Amino acid sequence: MSEEQIKHVIFKILRRIAPESDPSRLAPDENIRRALDIDSFDALNFFIHLHEELGVNIPESDYGQLNTLSEMLDYLSVHIG
Repeated sequence: MSEEQIKHVIFKILRRIAPESDPSRLAPDENIRRALDIDSFDALNFFIHLHEELGVNIPESDYGQLNTLSEMLDYLSVHIG
C-alpha cells in the first residue's frame, strides 16, 4: 500500500472522528490530536479504526509515537502487510 493510500485512510478516519475538521490542511509534522482537538477517547477510536481499515495492530505502547501525519505514515508503512 502506498503512502498516499495510507494517508487517504487516515484522513477518512479523522473526518469520521472530527467531522468539522479538514485533515488535508494538516502540516506533516503538526500534532494531529492538538490541531483537531481530539480527546483520548476519540484517539483510541482512531487507532481501533486504523486497525480495522488497514489490519495493523498498534499496541497501546506505540500510541505516543503516532502524533503527526509523518510519524503515522512512517509507522504504518513499515507495519502494513
